[in-house]
Amino acid sequence: MIARALACLLLSTVLCLTVQARDYRYSDAHLHYVDFFQESEGMAALFKAMDEAGVEQSMIAGIPVAKKWHEDEPKRPRYYAGDDADAYWYSATDVYVAAAVQQLPPQQRRRLHPFLSGFNPVDKNAVSHIERMLELYPGLWQGIGEVFTRHDDLTALTSGDTPRANNEAMTRIYHLAAERDLPVLIHSNITSKRERNPLYLAEIEEPLRNHPHTRFIWAHAGTSAEIHRHQTQMNFLLPVLTRLLEDYPNLYIDLSWSMREPYLLDGQGKPHEAWVKLVERFPGRFMLGSDVVGRFSGIGEQMHGFDAFLDALPVEVANRVAHTNFLSVLPGAPK
Repeated sequence: MIARALACLLLSTVLCLTVQARDYRYSDAHLHYVDFFQESEGMAALFKAMDEAGVEQSMIAGIPVAKKWHEDEPKRPRYYAGDDADAYWYSATDVYVAAAVQQLPPQQRRRLHPFLSGFNPVDKNAVSHIERMLELYPGLWQGIGEVFTRHDDLTALTSGDTPRANNEAMTRIYHLAAERDLPVLIHSNITSKRERNPLYLAEIEEPLRNHPHTRFIWAHAGTSAEIHRHQTQMNFLLPVLTRLLEDYPNLYIDLSWSMREPYLLDGQGKPHEAWVKLVERFPGRFMLGSDVVGRFSGIGEQMHGFDAFLDALPVEVANRVAHTNFLSVLPGAPK
């Protein structure tokens, strides 16, 4: 009798835990179809990875620069930081994305949300490229970005002037984005590798203030793995981000991989309470991104890596962060 009672108790506990376990549906708010050499595994690999990871919808973009294989380099680099050769702005990346999406059957096309990225953000002609692409592919593009401005060593390696989120060329793009109801995903590091203060904060805050009708998605909230290699953690990030979210209702945060640790989770995978409270306070302003680059097998690892943090949130908030917040910033969605 005792053994049977223990068995029933164990079974009840297992069933209770099973009921309580959350099964998230995901929208990937940050995905690059090609890598820094404009190469991709292709759509079949992308949808296989999405299906296995439970990703129902995904942003999809190119990479706005191409890495040069310089004649002085004996080996083809594997990444933009693989050697000292420069990178250059590459507009054809948008054509690659458009062609790949247009070849899909309708049911698959509906799962992808293409963003325009193939322009030089310090060129005041860039807005003309965006307008031409919108005309060439009517109804295809649902956002702008990822725009590369302050971006670790890539900024120094890219030919031309230093891109800033608050330059005149980008101002023209923000106006167009507001007119066309397009969100802007922008990479703008909040500081340099060694400065332990928000050195470049004004570059992202000025557009937020001056363009209240433009929806900004801040990639990684200004963080990067390269900054973390030198600083481990930016203690000023939480208070700065809290103030920005209070002051600018047009700001949304892409919680892709460099935000997961050390900010959302500690080294043991335990959620940080202060960040849980921040997301609870602004439940409609955060979204998840895998930030994979041309190779898609890591989508599941990246998206499910946030599950421990999502589990610490109220279930409704967690589902918004995992799935619906990204969809809510797209053109035509209720705001």
